[in-house]
Amino acid sequence: MRPVRLPVFAATLALIVSGAISTAQAEPKRFEIDPDHFTIAFMVDHMGYENLLGQFLKGEGSFVYDRETQTLSEADVTIQAASVFTNLDARDHHVRGGDFLDAEDHPRLHFVATDFEPSSSTTGRLNGELTMLGRTEPVTLDVTLNKDEVYPFGHGRPTLGLSVRGALDRSDWGMDYGVGNGMVGDHVTLIFELEALEQDGSP
Repeated sequence: MRPVRLPVFAATLALIVSGAISTAQAEPKRFEIDPDHFTIAFMVDHMGYENLLGQFLKGEGSFVYDRETQTLSEADVTIQAASVFTNLDARDHHVRGGDFLDAEDHPRLHFVATDFEPSSSTTGRLNGELTMLGRTEPVTLDVTLNKDEVYPFGHGRPTLGLSVRGALDRSDWGMDYGVGNGMVGDHVTLIFELEALEQDGSP
């Protein structure tokens, strides 16, 4: 057997080590949404006069993401229906009631992802199912990765900054109050802004 020259051996070893590092970097990581940096907002037409902007103030979620392959899985978000806020107490009470969210009998809105389709290194479409008012229907969300860096202070964790947009027709879930007479729009725009913190250990 011919001896392997040192430079060749070194180059081969470097390739092996590089491959090992690349594989390690490609491992999926679990991320949890930082509740202090999670904006859950929506817009809906009000009689043609305005697009009313509202929020849900309480929500939580997590997902598993592989940076190298852009594979996203196990995305799960829960929103507390009673936390809805539209900047008017009387309206908030109405929206929590049976005409809209029926928060007493259906306290949570629950989104579970089914698949993610990357369109570039920073964008993609997240398909999933939203359960609301006891019904489960498909929803598609457009996702943009704004930043992926170690947080410069505080928790100091690797953090993803994400902007998410989507839309739905609320009547698909049986929420049809005000639709027929044009008082409240059926089409609802969804707006999510969030920071997600990488968790220690494997998913």
